[in-house]
Amino acid sequence: MEGYKHRIADALLERKLKGNGAVVIEGPKWCGKTTTAEQLAKSVIYMDDPDKITEHITMANIHPRDLLIGDNPRLLDEWQIAPQLWDTIRFEVDHRKGQGHFILTGSSVPIQEDEDEDIPENQKIRHSGTGRFGWLRMRPMSLWESGESNGTISMKDLFSTPEMIYAKTALTREDIAYLICRGGWPEVLEMDKEIALDKAFDYVDAIAERDMSRVDKTNRSPERVRRLMRSYARHQASQATFETMAEDMRANETQALDTDTIASYITALRKLFVVEESEAWNPNLRSKTAIRTSNTRYFTDPSIASASLGLGPNDLLNDFNTFGLLFETLAVRDLRTYADALMGKVAHYRDVTNLECDAVVHLRDGKYGLVEIKIGGDNLINEGADSLKKLQGKIDTTKMKKPSFLMVLIGIGEIAYRRDDGVYVVPLGCLKD
Repeated sequence: MEGYKHRIADALLERKLKGNGAVVIEGPKWCGKTTTAEQLAKSVIYMDDPDKITEHITMANIHPRDLLIGDNPRLLDEWQIAPQLWDTIRFEVDHRKGQGHFILTGSSVPIQEDEDEDIPENQKIRHSGTGRFGWLRMRPMSLWESGESNGTISMKDLFSTPEMIYAKTALTREDIAYLICRGGWPEVLEMDKEIALDKAFDYVDAIAERDMSRVDKTNRSPERVRRLMRSYARHQASQATFETMAEDMRANETQALDTDTIASYITALRKLFVVEESEAWNPNLRSKTAIRTSNTRYFTDPSIASASLGLGPNDLLNDFNTFGLLFETLAVRDLRTYADALMGKVAHYRDVTNLECDAVVHLRDGKYGLVEIKIGGDNLINEGADSLKKLQGKIDTTKMKKPSFLMVLIGIGEIAYRRDDGVYVVPLGCLKD
């Protein structure tokens, strides 16, 4: 397919189809779910085809099995338009032999059985699908997938704790600022730079004007959505509370704004896969230390944050603090994608002493790596390395494995290397899965 690039999700989808009757690919609009699914699908039905959407919904209500007729794997694109298909697919999987019958793609989470009494009964999902469905989360493209990272440092190899690493990246600070604002949307890769920067602003407009009211059939003010997204962007890489964001927004509100309203808006953003927050990591420590359990706030792509704030690359270059925060969103996006390839997850750590670790990449076998994310510069690199070593010293290695690696992941800097203290310093432009 023209413009199609290598995606880590391709191999993950193939693997999941071998072990599940159906696979659900979820993720934000425009991140490439359909294109990835089309690589393996043998037949396709586009549920949101404007010329056929009414017919599809009617058929889903009357005789949903007809929509499942076709060579396998059969792709049902934007299936959540007719949530009643879920139980039909589950039934079909139960009564067919083998695996890999269906691929479902969706840009929002459909309403569950107990969420809204106003939704017709035949449009609610009643069964979880456990044992029949596998899930695959997609995001906008990582720098390795889009070709900006040269991929000379593999995160998989770091788990083997190499004695030495060395690599160079050609990415400059100007490149990193641009990549933050452009984002990893597949469509933008072939566009002129100025045109590509428009995509994230279009995305924010679509969320505010249309999607936030449609995702759970709740009318929401577009201007209020924009203010909420602007506040959320200001609190990237923090554990800001709903009350903090409400205070941010109250200055421009004509009526009181409570935390329940903020919570409902952020829940809607989660259902649209616009935000993907990082959960807290809870290791075994040598001494009793209270660990903060609040999620860290991130958009699923840094361009959503820059567009919500109305910023472009030059604005980031002139505001080093904001540049650093949005770089962390970029780095976490990529780490999550690379961790997925290794069957791993990304969490964060922070305790009551304010010792923190931006990203903990942990694998199924219990191995994990500790990552501090810094925009760059010797002082920040040293600060990150010191924090990593301090956290490593707190971990009780009689009860869990010691970290496979400590890494300071940077945006500005040319060389990947291993310091004398064992901490890896790696530019994001060198990293891959």
